[in-house]
Amino acid sequence: MKRVVVTGMGLISALGNDVKSSFDRLHVYQNAVESLDSLREIKGLNTCLAAPIKDFEIPSHFNRKVLRTMGPVSVMAVVASENALKDANMLDDEVLTSGRVGVAYGSSFGSAGPVLDFYSMVQTHEVGPITSSSYIKIMPQTTAVNISLYFKTTGRLIPSGTACTSGSLAIGYAYEAIKSGAQDIMIAGGAEEFDATQVAVFDTLYATSIKNDTPSQTPSPFDVNRDGLVIGEGAATLILEEYEHAKARGAKIYAEIVGFGTNTDGTHITQPNKDTMAKCMQLSLQCANLTPDAIGYVDMHGTGTKHGDVAESLATESVFGNHTPCSTQKGYVGHTLGACGALESIWSIEMMNNNWFAPTLNLKDVDPECGKLDYIMGKGREIETQYVMNNNFAFGGINTSLIFKKV
Repeated sequence: MKRVVVTGMGLISALGNDVKSSFDRLHVYQNAVESLDSLREIKGLNTCLAAPIKDFEIPSHFNRKVLRTMGPVSVMAVVASENALKDANMLDDEVLTSGRVGVAYGSSFGSAGPVLDFYSMVQTHEVGPITSSSYIKIMPQTTAVNISLYFKTTGRLIPSGTACTSGSLAIGYAYEAIKSGAQDIMIAGGAEEFDATQVAVFDTLYATSIKNDTPSQTPSPFDVNRDGLVIGEGAATLILEEYEHAKARGAKIYAEIVGFGTNTDGTHITQPNKDTMAKCMQLSLQCANLTPDAIGYVDMHGTGTKHGDVAESLATESVFGNHTPCSTQKGYVGHTLGACGALESIWSIEMMNNNWFAPTLNLKDVDPECGKLDYIMGKGREIETQYVMNNNFAFGGINTSLIFKKV
């Protein structure tokens, strides 16, 4: 089996549109959540909170022809991937078109705008604004396909549309593609654009925060006073590479992926199962040939929902006890859905390499129903560790766990 390392990273987030600026913002202990007038205007919607990206400009070299097949989610995915390939010193490398480079990428949904165009046709009985690229912008594989098209890759294409595990599952499957020898390099990650329809999905489940007048105080994962999640947006890309290939070209290596586990609950489509969540973490540890005490930090999914936080924390306690420090970045940027697994993987790697781990923002009083864990609260913590785990869980009972090793 081949070893798999991370040689490039790029992201777009509400904390910043590059890895360094977003990581630096974690030290400020302020979230990016806002109350949006556009959400207030929607009758029947309980929340008006979101964490949108800021100051993102489409690069000037993205001409009309390039953008024709891209909705906002694909634009973010391609830009994040371009930045990651630059970081890996691979942007103009002929290897991209060799067939040895693939793409594994996902989102919960494509772009919502063109869906309205199709719906208007049903209402007006006119084709109207529908174009030859309308479907391309909304199809489940839109991010992966647009990345492949833009960089002209000809290797494997692995689209992931598994809600909140879209990014992490894509990274895991990319890892397996290289580990097995099928590919030398994979462009992997996830993206999500903000749209009011996504807010409505969770609002109808009474799972959104309604602290509309105090956006800086929510979401508050694992806190006894938490009242739900906040929708965010962004994109994140990791360049995964076979170790010997990376070593031969003198690439800088951020981390090695040593463990990946994924499974499904098989019980309920929206209610998490703590037993299968725990089993997923154990699968990742088995893949890495590690015992729980080797993990120095667990990056939790931590959505801020009542049932999700309880199930996840109890699952984590059953595997690690209360000795392993843990936190989530969702208090900073909300729930970025298909992007969260990739964003949190990058931040986990950055925290590991800088020996500093961010707290769970707004966690002040741990819910007694949650697992008894070593929650990082208030301020960041200096920790030196060789291994970190990043866990994500999604609608459909889809669980993922990734383990990164410091190089």
